[in-house]
Amino acid sequence: MNTNKELQQLNNRLDKCCRKLTAAKKRGDKEIIMQAQAEQEKLRKAVAVLKNQQGKEVSEKTEAIKSLPFNRELSKQEQADMGKLKKTVRGLVVVHPLTAAGRELGLSQVTGFAPKPF
Repeated sequence: MNTNKELQQLNNRLDKCCRKLTAAKKRGDKEIIMQAQAEQEKLRKAVAVLKNQQGKEVSEKTEAIKSLPFNRELSKQEQADMGKLKKTVRGLVVVHPLTAAGRELGLSQVTGFAPKPF
């Protein structure tokens, strides 16, 4: 399964568990409180593992992008007709500054990375 979907499901389960814990504390049900706290801790660990895995995936992706020898910022016209640009430049990778890879690379503009000048 996709790590984003898996992370979302774990966060939903964690949120549900938190609400369950709050309700149990209001009732004073110690058994349910203990179960909810244990489940909550287990889910938090799983979320941390997935976030770490996501970080590694993004780092690997950015390293692969950095290894491409040529890069430059794309003009608004090139961005408007991305299909044509990608057909003319083989191996072009476009990185937006608001994506995880873009933030890690420290980009301020939409940038294209390619094995050859374009």
